Amino acid sequence: MTPEDAPGVAAPLVLLPGSGCTPALWSRLDLPDRTVTPVLEADTLDAEVDRLLAVLPKQFALAGLSLGAIVAMALVRRAPERVSRLCLMSTNPYAPTPGQHEAWAAQREMLRTDGARALQTSLLPVLRSPGRTDLDAEILAMADELGAPTYAAQCRLQDTRIDERPELAKVRCPTLVVAARDDRLCPVERHEEIARLVPGAELVVLHDCAHLSPLEQPGALSAHLRRWLADAP
Repeated sequence: MTPEDAPGVAAPLVLLPGSGCTPALWSRLDLPDRTVTPVLEADTLDAEVDRLLAVLPKQFALAGLSLGAIVAMALVRRAPERVSRLCLMSTNPYAPTPGQHEAWAAQREMLRTDGARALQTSLLPVLRSPGRTDLDAEILAMADELGAPTYAAQCRLQDTRIDERPELAKVRCPTLVVAARDDRLCPVERHEEIARLVPGAELVVLHDCAHLSPLEQPGALSAHLRRWLADAP
């Protein structure tokens, strides 16, 4: 019996960060110690899910932001028995559009020619609120740590996304959906749709917050996550 299988021991919490982010994304949150914080490394969605299922505990609570939530939706679709509860933050359940494919190709070219920091700098206006320039150093440091090759793999992973909406109605674990009111990448309406599709899902909207809610609103987000963890059976 592994520790996570022992009676009375809660399953660990797995946190999947967004594109261009590292585990530092979660550094401001106040969460239980039993957390696992992988970096997304594979260049296709199926390969990333295969990789994570091979290394993660037998059962776990799962939370993801942006691309991390896209991977989380695929994980619960592929292995629902492994996921005890689910949290989807600042994300998009849709298949990619032609415009998105073009944008990710352009981002991969920028990564090749100018590096990870240059791409992350160009994305700052949509990653954080206009008044939160104090977060820029942290956001850019994550790109530096991630590096251009891994960042490019994440852009290629985006190309392989599918429409997850048909499978969301089959989710049976306690689910929290977290949107940010000022998120220009993943608007609130997409999260409202996710919450309608997942049976019993709860929707939370964080105010005064853009895409990277763990950095902009760590206190409010921590409170919602701790309640979600406590409420789940």
